[in-house]
Amino acid sequence: MSGPDGVQSQDSLQARKSRIIVSGAIIGAALGALSSYLYARSAEENGNAEAGAPGSVSTGQALALLLAILGLVRQIAELGKAKKDDKPGK
Repeated sequence: MSGPDGVQSQDSLQARKSRIIVSGAIIGAALGALSSYLYARSAEENGNAEAGAPGSVSTGQALALLLAILGLVRQIAELGKAKKDDKPGK
């Protein structure tokens, strides 16, 4: 869907952006559900199954997880940027 000068129409770009956002939301929801399931299963295996309450998460663990998530989000954002060829031999 290109115009006379080879540029995609605004509607086409908007549709592509919408598909990317919806796909990302579905993947994020699936990863979140899987992570929650694995956390609950691990807590059940390592804790008291009758109590049903997993152990508390320390501040250090939460901070480490937050930093890992931020790093992942940054890497995903970098995927959308154009690659720069720094080496002239390529």
